[in-house]
Amino acid sequence: MALQNKEIILKVENLYKWFPLKRTIFDVIKKKPIKYVKAVDNVSIKMYKGQCMGLVGESGCGKSTLAKTVIRLYKPTSGKIIFEGVDFTSLIGENLRKKRTDIQMVFQDPYSSLNPRMSVKETLAEVIKYHKICETGKIDSKISKLLDMVGILSKSSDRFPREFSGGQRQRICIARALTVNPKLILADEPVSALDVSIQAQIINLLDDLRNELNLTILFISHDLGVIRYLADIVAVMYLGKIVEIGNAKELFKFPAHPYTNVLINATPVIDPRKRSTEPVIKGEIPSPIDIPPGCRFYLRCPFADDICKKVEPEIRLISKNRYVACHKPLLKN
Repeated sequence: MALQNKEIILKVENLYKWFPLKRTIFDVIKKKPIKYVKAVDNVSIKMYKGQCMGLVGESGCGKSTLAKTVIRLYKPTSGKIIFEGVDFTSLIGENLRKKRTDIQMVFQDPYSSLNPRMSVKETLAEVIKYHKICETGKIDSKISKLLDMVGILSKSSDRFPREFSGGQRQRICIARALTVNPKLILADEPVSALDVSIQAQIINLLDDLRNELNLTILFISHDLGVIRYLADIVAVMYLGKIVEIGNAKELFKFPAHPYTNVLINATPVIDPRKRSTEPVIKGEIPSPIDIPPGCRFYLRCPFADDICKKVEPEIRLISKNRYVACHKPLLKN
């Protein structure tokens, strides 16, 4: 992968997160086996310090579940999450609480992420006091510095979330995440609920903060234009699995997995002369409960053949820094 000379900050190894379905009394009587929603199914990724990884895929493919499992909002079914050399999956209680301050999350909807009954000042002060970030007398100064960092006037800190625009609320959520001086930010669709002009401002803010604070960012989005602009490396997820990982510029120029190729070609283009004539994706994502055998993309792939139907491909290195889970990658060795 890219940035091989950098320090690995996050390593996810064979991570699974399955959600058991609720059983009825008839299922119990008939002794039917428990069924699971296989939201994250054997995912392995590496992130390097200071890197921005874009995680893309259709809705329901497991992107948000992966992020919430990494930060331990969900307990992994199995697998390992190694953060700065520490097995994050084995931590419990106070040890987990302390280490989790190094990983913070920015959610999709900034309004529901903030307490409507608390002012901005109260929201940030609560975090500062709980984690004992600074002395009581320096809290106001710390809040002013955080708000200035994200482009919010410190004199507006007494206002409530409803008094801010969507973009301003997202800036406040970013400020809250930065309160504990994190090393890794998990940004889960942070601009999808915002106007296009505001999206650009938030993206530029995150990019500036990454360079200024040497942050590592996992940026989740279904907008490939955003990922193309911000990410150093891109991981493509489909039905709970990573199907391709590669350098962002190379991946967008030469997609190796048919699913990646279809996603890129489906991106809207204003100039009709530049619109793709490649095969378009058809059908719906199969159920994560009853996953078909073979390649998970088989039923929708324009290039599938018999081996794709029978054998599930393992993710493998097919060229420099390019990993693909496909029997017939478009990018040859």
